[in-house]
Amino acid sequence: MPTLNKTRTAILGARRSVTADRGLARLRAAITAFFFLDGFVFAGWVARIPAIKDQTSASEGALGLALLGVSAGGTATMMATGRLCRRFGNHPTTVAAGVLFAGSVALPPLTHSALALGLVLLVFGTGFGALNVAMNSAAVDLIAALRRPVMPGFHAAFSLGGMAGAGLGGLIADHLSPTRHLSLLAVFGLLLAAAAGRTLISLPVPAPRDAAGPAAESENGAAPEPSPGAERPGRARWLVGVFGLIALCTAYGEGAMADWAALHLHQDLDASAGLAAAGYSVFALMMAVGRLSGTTLLERLGQTRTLIAGGATAAAGMLLGSLAPTVWLALLGFAVTGLGLANLFPVAIARAGALTGPGGVAAASTLGYGGMLLGPPTIGFLADWYSLPIALTTVAALAAVAAVVAYGTRNAVRPAEN
Repeated sequence: MPTLNKTRTAILGARRSVTADRGLARLRAAITAFFFLDGFVFAGWVARIPAIKDQTSASEGALGLALLGVSAGGTATMMATGRLCRRFGNHPTTVAAGVLFAGSVALPPLTHSALALGLVLLVFGTGFGALNVAMNSAAVDLIAALRRPVMPGFHAAFSLGGMAGAGLGGLIADHLSPTRHLSLLAVFGLLLAAAAGRTLISLPVPAPRDAAGPAAESENGAAPEPSPGAERPGRARWLVGVFGLIALCTAYGEGAMADWAALHLHQDLDASAGLAAAGYSVFALMMAVGRLSGTTLLERLGQTRTLIAGGATAAAGMLLGSLAPTVWLALLGFAVTGLGLANLFPVAIARAGALTGPGGVAAASTLGYGGMLLGPPTIGFLADWYSLPIALTTVAALAAVAAVVAYGTRNAVRPAEN
């Protein structure tokens, strides 16, 4: 009888394990869908910026201020979203933010002045910021359960969505009005949010899986939730600030590519509207490639070396992309930049979330998207004063800063995190 009881217990345990693994797989797919939604909808809007600039008759400086609405709405919402996640849960907050974000993308083409554009972009940015904090917080919970550094995979879905959205935008830019295009995009986004949201809300937040010990962290490079007291509160906040600064430098570059790459190719290098829209698509494609290989890269190199190498690569690539005399060399530079920036933001956000939960995700995201807040007006004004190619070299400068910060703080984190 004891043997029979042990057998039954083992079978029940195996069944529970299979059920839990299936639940984690469904949860991972649902969160991935929201990351894809984020990139696809955002890139669809980005592809139509040149047309909406013409529609509003805005100068580069005025357009930069209007684009500030996306970042202003996002950064103003992020800390509040961290509190909403703690109160209502990461999953419901993700779904609500996804609905707001997808629906509001239909608003920009309805405007006819830079001021009106900036106001509707505040709403769009609110949904964007809330979705980024909520879905990253949900991803951090799942990483703790899986005990693998899979955050780059989620951000790869964002990049693939960006590539698809920009590619589709480039194909239809000459054939479909911005109003019709972005309205159809909103309908698609709402349907995807509803489908993925149903799965997300039906599944509980996964519990962290027991680890074999500190050695497991060191070997696989994961960023699990630290045990209570593993970091002093002051030290943890300082480290969150460091990772937030790296995220800021990265988001500045991503925002610059999203807002200004197409305009640079079209205005400075005489690319057609379709080819200009493809500039962001190439950048997003290489970010996706880098992020799809990010888990393997983190397991082999560790976080610090991944950050240093990525920052240096992005700096070199953006110097080429911004100063190249031909469209094809510029596209090559954009591709290298995407590869370099690929894993900087995911690593920074995952580490901040592992340190202090949704509050860490919100704090690092707020700092990170502060880069997007600074980017549009900075590049717009520099383009007015000097030129757009010169303004875009600031992306290379901040990528280099990210690499230097990562190197300078290499001894400030536990060895397992390196």
